[in-house]
Amino acid sequence: MVSKQCLFVIVARPGVHRHMKISRINHQSGFTLIESMIAAAILAVGVLGVAGMQGISLTRNVDSTELTRATNLAAEMIERIQYNRKNIAQYAIDTGGGGIPCTQNAVTQPMAKGDCDQWVALLSNPQASGLVGVRGVVTVPVLLVGPLATLLNQYPVTVTVSWTGAAGETKVARPKQVVLTTTISPE
Repeated sequence: MVSKQCLFVIVARPGVHRHMKISRINHQSGFTLIESMIAAAILAVGVLGVAGMQGISLTRNVDSTELTRATNLAAEMIERIQYNRKNIAQYAIDTGGGGIPCTQNAVTQPMAKGDCDQWVALLSNPQASGLVGVRGVVTVPVLLVGPLATLLNQYPVTVTVSWTGAAGETKVARPKQVVLTTTISPE
């Protein structure tokens, strides 16, 4: 006879009848409701952590894109100056000083004037530069400074690109700046 709790076995031996009780091993399978709720809570905490990191990652990605664009703008101007190194003194430019940024003479310095005009146009167009509130400053000293400067005929050139960083849901727009400094020798 089989019941839910126990299995009764009747063993027949010659002359002896015994009833033996064999316990049924009670195996549970699956998860209980409590285990499932705890697993769901742990999963929810992990998913919230990943979602928070996603927002931070997106913000840092925007910051790195702006930094790359500003660095490329500054490097482009340094390359233009290196290409026209004979006229290095003509590249003192300030796009945000309130005055005319490109004061070069178009007749005597056409390359320097063209470089300046193109760079200013690129900086002033937010769609082209990808930056907001951009100001570019190129500093070239008129007089060489230092004991070896006259002997080596080298000019330190500093290109500074400043802009206002993009604002997001969790961050405030703040001013940012990239400064590239190099030394250029006129031919």
